[in-house]
Amino acid sequence: MSADEKTVTHLDSDYMQQYDAYIARQKRKKKRLVRRLVLFAAITMLVIGSLTVYHLQQRSLHAEKQQQYEQLQDKLAHLEKKEQSLKEDIHLLNNDEYVLEIARTNYFYSKEGELIFNIPDKEPSY
Repeated sequence: MSADEKTVTHLDSDYMQQYDAYIARQKRKKKRLVRRLVLFAAITMLVIGSLTVYHLQQRSLHAEKQQQYEQLQDKLAHLEKKEQSLKEDIHLLNNDEYVLEIARTNYFYSKEGELIFNIPDKEPSY
């Protein structure tokens, strides 16, 4: 026999049977451990993926709501200016002199003994 050839006979004793059973149990334990770790990794990846998608959706929704909020703020500012202008108009319309001035300029009402001449804005083109 050469040094490269090694033949080992398997002894069939109680110790060897216990040792083989021990090795088989260790392999099964390792196999179960690997399966549990793979399952845990898959569940973890699924949870992280779900949370990432949810986060991105919330960011998109927040950006949309922020834009809508800014538009509404602009609209509110415009309406507040309009309200202030209308309040000034109400205040002016409570003044009789102002109302008479509007009636005279827009509707050609005149005071007693007063003549109104309507002058066109543009020069006539011949």
